[in-house]
Amino acid sequence: MPEFELSAPSRAPVEEVWKLLFDPARFPDWWVGIETVREDAPGRFTQWPTGYPDFPMPQKLRTDRLNGRVTVSCQVSDISFVWQLAEVGAGTSIHVSVSLPDREAHRLDGQRRDVKESLVRLAALAEATSETVSR
Repeated sequence: MPEFELSAPSRAPVEEVWKLLFDPARFPDWWVGIETVREDAPGRFTQWPTGYPDFPMPQKLRTDRLNGRVTVSCQVSDISFVWQLAEVGAGTSIHVSVSLPDREAHRLDGQRRDVKESLVRLAALAEATSETVSR
């Protein structure tokens, strides 16, 4: 099973990063490749990839606040994203593990590129939100 892991620091408190990870409606604000999200039920949402308005992709969202973990599982491609947060001083360490089924191995490099950029955008958005809240 192809997989990779990436990490990035954020100066934002864990709570600010958690708010962005916990809310699928905020995913288009930072997650590269997600254009639109519709929340369907608790723990379930549908996303539409950027440039593909006729390609809904149902997703499952599991949260483990106690351990600072959010898991997003695509019900179409079976790609799994496990986001893990850890407090580091006043900021947050953001870690993501991505696993793809063998049939999606051809998407590994593209997923790595998009998730790397998404990680940077998530950290920056959390920092900007945190700065706005503290003013």
